[in-house]
This record gives sequence, structure tokens and C-alpha cells, in this order.
Amino acid sequence: MANHFCLLLIFTFFTLSFPSIGSSLSSSSSSKLLPRFPRYTFQNRARIQQFRGDRNEYRYETKFFSQQLDHFSFADLPKFPQRYLINSDYWLGASALGPIFLYCGNEGDIEWFATNSGFIWDIAPKFGALLVFPEHRYYGESMPYGSMEEAYKNATTLSYLTTEQALADFAVFVTDLKRNLSAEACPVVLFGGSYGGMLAAWMRLKYPHIAIGALASSAPILQFEDIVPPETFYDIASNDFKRESSSCFNTIKDSWDAIIAEGQKEKGLLQLTKTFHFCRVLNSTDDLSDWLDSAYSYLAMVDYPYPADFMMPLPGNPIREVCRKIDGAHSDASILDRIYAGISVYYNYTGNVDCFKLDDDPHGLDGWNWQACTEMVMPMSSNQENSMFPAYDFNYSSYKEECWNTFRVNPRPKWVTTEFGGHDIETTLKSFGSNIIFSNGLLDPWSGGSVLKNLSDTIVALVTKEGAHHLDLRPSTAEDPKWLVDQREAEIRLIQGWIETYRLEKEAKVSLLKRSW
Repeated sequence: MANHFCLLLIFTFFTLSFPSIGSSLSSSSSSKLLPRFPRYTFQNRARIQQFRGDRNEYRYETKFFSQQLDHFSFADLPKFPQRYLINSDYWLGASALGPIFLYCGNEGDIEWFATNSGFIWDIAPKFGALLVFPEHRYYGESMPYGSMEEAYKNATTLSYLTTEQALADFAVFVTDLKRNLSAEACPVVLFGGSYGGMLAAWMRLKYPHIAIGALASSAPILQFEDIVPPETFYDIASNDFKRESSSCFNTIKDSWDAIIAEGQKEKGLLQLTKTFHFCRVLNSTDDLSDWLDSAYSYLAMVDYPYPADFMMPLPGNPIREVCRKIDGAHSDASILDRIYAGISVYYNYTGNVDCFKLDDDPHGLDGWNWQACTEMVMPMSSNQENSMFPAYDFNYSSYKEECWNTFRVNPRPKWVTTEFGGHDIETTLKSFGSNIIFSNGLLDPWSGGSVLKNLSDTIVALVTKEGAHHLDLRPSTAEDPKWLVDQREAEIRLIQGWIETYRLEKEAKVSLLKRSW
């Protein structure tokens, strides 16, 4: 059972950040495991298998599209099969200009995103929409060169794993799909959460003739260079715990030194292994610290107001439950016993795990590590004053060195802002952008790197104080608080406006053509 709950790096998800690069690299004071988007794991794969057997849930066909490997050269390179999921149950059809809702696939298996994007399925009947979920290249089953082993072989084979190529994939795919359906005139609306939200926003900006609008949920498009303070992520995550309990916050903050002190004792690592119920003896205290760091970061992302199993099976308001366990431990419990009681809410809420595994991706790398080492460079630091996490200053030299040691590649930290913008975003998007919704919940640590205010009448920010990571894209439930219902209704109204405006403009053009005849 324990292996279902271990942190694996074979597939990343959504999620963003700079992870530790390569399991073979040792930790140091200048490099640490930084937070990343929620990711696809073997546990998520097991849920997808269960989902496939439930005929009452969302239905889709799985198909493949023969995709160009390199959209930006004319070299004779082999194509690869890009997987996509499609559902036409509610589509009005081409003659009625039925809209096409396209979810921009994230860094993981597309079926996971499809099954966790219930909002799109919920509103499809209302809009008469065709739903398509194209998978991101180099993830899931959309592997160039015939296999993951070949695709991830070296820097040369990985060189086509970029955001630019992925966006071009989506553009070529949906253009071809519309042509095959005789639906060239049908409007396309983009959706995406986390990294997928970033792709949705960037695609609307780069390919405005392909899509009429985009809902970019929890999309930290400003988490680059020095656009936002590097401490933003950890400050928000820490505040999520502090607002529940200052004593809980302080216990976590003090625990890092307690871990190091215990680890320095004779047989200290063995004792830590027993305290935290690991399946094998820890190699270093860094392994334990990274394990805890990941859990606290993910808890902040998925601090949903109702029970959910997006990352792990969790209760509603899981941070509150973690702090209740930490603060409610017996009076003679050590600080590390308290931490274990609290962290078990995340790693073992069901109580089915006997011991925890720390094994990383057996390949030693994954697609997101490559992306983080090339263009998705998102600096992060942890401030001793405001953060409950260990103090850490982002060190680009160390970051660059790890990327070179792992992939023999040097990052381009300024490329994203060159390609997509980011500096002075208000002026840029006000002048050159339209029809983008940036939705965020302020409990989500990634919200600090997103757009949190309206930039124009058509570049709109929908912000909820109690929301977490792309909560609005989750399926509606009877437990949804009113502010979440209101947020989704606002999104629906805006999307309706885009489609109605598009149809009116199309009808006006047709009418003008008829008069000219």
C-alpha cells in the first residue's frame, strides 16, 4: 500500500516550480527541492483506471493526431502520435457554430486533467460545446521517438519539449480538427489550470486567430525573473498555516532545526526513519525535509473547503486538520512526534499506509525537470522572518550548475518574458490582449505569481479570498460555498459574452456578403 502514496517524479503535473533535478544529485545549502505544480503519480493513475470503469461519469473517445515534431523548421523529422480525448455529446454542430472547448494539456497524463476539470464538463450542455483535451507533448502517451526512454534519452531528443512547440501543437491540432469537422467557423475557447492555465493565456496571446478567449485558472505567468518577489510562494503557503494556528506555524518552523539535531546524533537517521515510518533508512535529513516541504506546499495548494482526492484523499480544510493534529498531540509528545501526527493527514489520511517510500523517478528525471532547466525558470526563496520553511535564497549559479550536470543544458531565465511578456503586464495586455480570465484563490501559493486585478474590460481577474489551486475548474458539488458558485457564474457570463459577440460579428459579415451579391 505504501507505494501508492510515495512521491514519484515519473510524471509531473500541473502543476510549477523548480524541482530537485535528477535523483543522483546531492543536496546542498545552495540548492533545495523547490515547490512544483501538483503532479500525476501512480496513485492518480490508479484513480483513472477506476474512472474508466464508471459509465455514469464523463465519457470520451481517445484518439491520436499525427503531430509535427518541430513546427519551426522544415527539417524532415519523424512525426509523433499526440493523444487527445474528445466528447461530442452536447455539441450543437458546425452549422449552428457550436463552440469548441479546448483544455490545454499540462505536464502529465491528459486523462487525469480531463477527470479533474469537471467545470468544463458541467457547462458543456449549456453551451452546446464540443470538448477536446489534447495531451502535452512528452507526457502521458504523447511521446516522440516512439517511447519515453527514447524521448527522454538526452538533451537532443528532449530539445523539442518547449512551451512554444506545445502551443503550436494545440494550434495545428484544433485547426485540423475543425477542418475535418467542416467547423472552420466554430469559435474555440481555451481552458487550463496551473501550467495548463499559463498555456491557455499564452495561446490566446500568441494565436488570437485560433481561439476567441481563455480561462486561465491559477496561472502564475508572472513567476519569472524579478516580476514578483521570490519569497511570494513560501510566504503565502506559510500564512495559510498561520491563519489556522500560530502555534502550529511555530511548531513547523522550529521542526527543521529539530530534524537536523536528531539527524546528527548517533543512529539519528534511524530514529527519524522510525518516527516518520519510512520503509527504508533515511540517507540524510534533507530527504525528510524535502518530503515535509512538498506536503506543506501541496496542502496549501489544495486547501479546499470540502473533502477531495485531487492529490491525496484529504478532508475539507486539510490545513486546519493538520494543525489540529499538531496542536492536539499529547503534552509530552516531542516536536517531531507532533509533526508526524500532522503530516499523516496528508500522506495517510485513509490510514492504509504502513510505511512511506521516498523513491523518486527511477529514470532520474522527468519532463518538467527539463522544462525547468531550459525556459521555465521560476526563482523562489524562503524568508526566515515570514516563512515557516527553512530559510533559503535562490542561487542561480547553483541552479545552472545542477541543470548542466543533469542535462548538459544551460537555462534561459529571460526567455519566457521575451517570448510571452510579463514585465509591465498591465500596459502590454491592455493594449494588445483581450478575452482572458485570470482566476485565482488567495490561499493558493501560486496566486502570488498570477494576475490579480483587472487589466482592461476584457482582461479580467476573478479572485476569491478562500479559494485554492484552480478550485473553480473542479466539478460542482452540493458543498460548494456561495463565493465559489458566484465565481463560476461570473466565468460563464464572460464566456457567453465572448461567444455571443463572435456570433454577432460572423452574422454581420454574412449579411454584408449577401448584400454585396
